[in-house]
Amino acid sequence: MSTIFPRVGKKSLGYNVTQVEAFLAAARRAYDQPDAHDDGGDVVSGPDGDSGVTGESSRGEETAAPERTERTDSAKRTDGTDTTLTAEGIRHTAFSMHKGGYSPEHVDAALERLEDAFAARERDQATQTGSEQDWTKAAESTAEVLVARLSRAPGHRFTRTSVLAVGYKRVDVDRLANKLVKYFQDGRELTVDEVRTAVFRPERGGYREAQVDLVLDSVVDVMLAVR
Repeated sequence: MSTIFPRVGKKSLGYNVTQVEAFLAAARRAYDQPDAHDDGGDVVSGPDGDSGVTGESSRGEETAAPERTERTDSAKRTDGTDTTLTAEGIRHTAFSMHKGGYSPEHVDAALERLEDAFAARERDQATQTGSEQDWTKAAESTAEVLVARLSRAPGHRFTRTSVLAVGYKRVDVDRLANKLVKYFQDGRELTVDEVRTAVFRPERGGYREAQVDLVLDSVVDVMLAVR
């Protein structure tokens, strides 16, 4: 594996090196399959510019950012090596934490670029078998459902945990929901990274984490589909 990410300190926790490299090798095999329709470029690059997962299409505009799974303290990346990888699958890939492992910040940034590349390829393949208009209509339909959810009254947009359980702080989630509604309805500028890296404070009786994460995953799917 030619991609070498910086490592955390020997006493600090980072992503399992073996799992990361196994996943990237599997991702490369999946991306290089004959049915890929590419147009040139590296998909995942290490800090020294070497490419570890190289295809012929890239959307490497992402920069290093906090991992999206920061919203849930228990979320760690676990190895997945399915050769039928999709953009959504990459987003949910997780690795276990080991002392002295790869820097999560650098690996997450690379996986976000990889997700972008797979999303672009999936869109190309879908429009070749259907039409750009059909693809756009499907994304718009999903966006309408999301806006209906995100437009609910503040404090009532998602199911809440019990008063004894911890969830996402409602005011934090509602603030992002307001931005998303303006993005979908008014074209307000908002990046995929802002959704991916959103972090919410914990709160007893807050919004259920799984439900919020599921909706935000759908938001990312739509944003990647239409850009």
